[in-house]
Amino acid sequence: MIELDVLVADARWSALGDADALARRAVEAAFAVAEAPGEAEISFLLTDAAAVRDLNRDWRGKDRPTNVLSFPASAPPGAPGPKHLGDIVLAYDTILREADEEGKTLRDHVVHLMIHGTLHLLGHDHEDAGEAKVMEGLEIQALARLAVGDPYRDAAP
Repeated sequence: MIELDVLVADARWSALGDADALARRAVEAAFAVAEAPGEAEISFLLTDAAAVRDLNRDWRGKDRPTNVLSFPASAPPGAPGPKHLGDIVLAYDTILREADEEGKTLRDHVVHLMIHGTLHLLGHDHEDAGEAKVMEGLEIQALARLAVGDPYRDAAP
């Protein structure tokens, strides 16, 4: 069982319809292709670039907006209920701009970044080429489950 808590802090996210359903589809697709716990809880904050910039500056020391931030959580051993994996924060303005620049639909790009954030919470990263290859492969597999094309197919090597 996957428990999701989706907080929409910017009204522009309503352009995508049911944010809870979108997040659920993305998380379930990520869980289907990666090693994931049977029960888990994830929180999403759908906000704007200014809020993400503040979080990026305060938590990562990078004073700029980004598209998605993931904050893995560590639950105390033996804590009851689903394991809280962490929080994922998405910046509407940044994602909209990227989707437009890359010729992607907003929905497909958001789903990709929700999967990307979920994989981070599951312990995947892209700090080196080997990790990036594994993580991108999982993203491509998860997106295919949702009939979303490979976001890396036109990327430069």
